[in-house]
Amino acid sequence: MTQVHILNGDSLKMQFPQEITGEVIIMRECLVDGDVQGKALDEFFTNRANFLERYDEVPKGTYIETSVPELTKIAELGQNQIKEKDIYCWFEEDLFCQVNFWFVVYLLENQTNLNNLYFVRPKKGCEYSFGHMSQDELIASFNQCTYISPSEMTILAKFWPCYQQQKFTEMIKLCQLLPSKWQFLQLAIHAQVDRAPDDSGFGRPERTLRQIMNELNTVSFAPVFQEFVKREAIYSFGDLQVKRMFDDLCKTNKES
Repeated sequence: MTQVHILNGDSLKMQFPQEITGEVIIMRECLVDGDVQGKALDEFFTNRANFLERYDEVPKGTYIETSVPELTKIAELGQNQIKEKDIYCWFEEDLFCQVNFWFVVYLLENQTNLNNLYFVRPKKGCEYSFGHMSQDELIASFNQCTYISPSEMTILAKFWPCYQQQKFTEMIKLCQLLPSKWQFLQLAIHAQVDRAPDDSGFGRPERTLRQIMNELNTVSFAPVFQEFVKREAIYSFGDLQVKRMFDDLCKTNKES
């Protein structure tokens, strides 16, 4: 039996214990941000590349060269393989990681030669960060991984098209079909719902940023970002995502 570990990001790869054997695939994505449309994978990849390369920090061609090959590995895991594979999905419980996880399960569904699917989650107290865990703790999380039954996989695979189509009420209903071990999914989905603008014209993340900027009385990004990460860990947005919101708020403030 071959083991395959799908890790959410390069930072986890850097701390991944050598004692854990098997193939490693890196999920290099931030599907919580930007255009996620595209029925066929080629169309989807093109849309993602076009969106992400709007960031100055993402050079043209980077997505196609570094992210697409890893995603393609996931999509083709079950093809032309003699040995069956046990798949371990290493994802945290925040919205950022969960959207990526839903996409991975969607890609894995109905593939052949995939034996067992497992979910490896951080220890209690580190639900939103493998990065705060030691090597021994990561090994313990691996040893305590959660088996994903075929029926659970079928339900989880529906999360991605629902997310694409913004059918969040349907996602909550799907959560209710899953065992209690998946209750944390509702927190992530509600965090997504809260991104929608309210009467003020801003969603929850932007409202939190405004509050922090006012409390700290600063338009300096670094301290605002640090505080945002503390208060809104459920989102686990990176500095690129928060900086874009921050800049838009600063621009709005200047124009008002």
